[in-house]
Amino acid sequence: MIAGKTYTMPFRRKRQGRTNYRKRLKLLVSNRLRFVVRKSLKNFHAAVVEYSPKGDRILLAVSSNTLAKLGWSYGGGNLPSAYLTGFLAGKKALEKGIKEPILDIGFSNSSKGSGLYAVLAGAVDAGLKIPFDKEMLPRKERISGDHIAKYAQALKNDAQRYKKQFSAYIKKGLNPEDVTTNFNSVKGKMHG
Repeated sequence: MIAGKTYTMPFRRKRQGRTNYRKRLKLLVSNRLRFVVRKSLKNFHAAVVEYSPKGDRILLAVSSNTLAKLGWSYGGGNLPSAYLTGFLAGKKALEKGIKEPILDIGFSNSSKGSGLYAVLAGAVDAGLKIPFDKEMLPRKERISGDHIAKYAQALKNDAQRYKKQFSAYIKKGLNPEDVTTNFNSVKGKMHG
């Protein structure tokens, strides 16, 4: 007989770093739909999820890579694309009669002004009633991409740094100073 401590094996999804069961239980006890926001390397993802004992049901999902269909040209991993993803998800949720979900950011760090909160800002501006702290949202000029346009304008005099910083936009034939115009155009299409 081997004497020693008893070891309890954690659930597989906890071992993989995919589910925080304490946080999940708190969200599920509320008995409300969850507005799930995740970030990958180049995209933001927003979904409305309903708990089911057989497995969560995704009622709707939006990814920032779908914004290209609406005319968004500036990639899926920046703050303006995060906001537009949340705005589109919010509009689709309202069409399905979903009005008051709660925010679920999973294992992501809760950082003030981050892209996750830009997604939330978009959903709230679309009309969803999600409880949140207003201090966590990014500033309006960052949401619209104005900070990108101003930085591009400031680098205009240093051609080498400008080309290095905005090479992805330049390859696509885009002017980084027009990001705010593109943002307003895409947001206008979603309103109508």
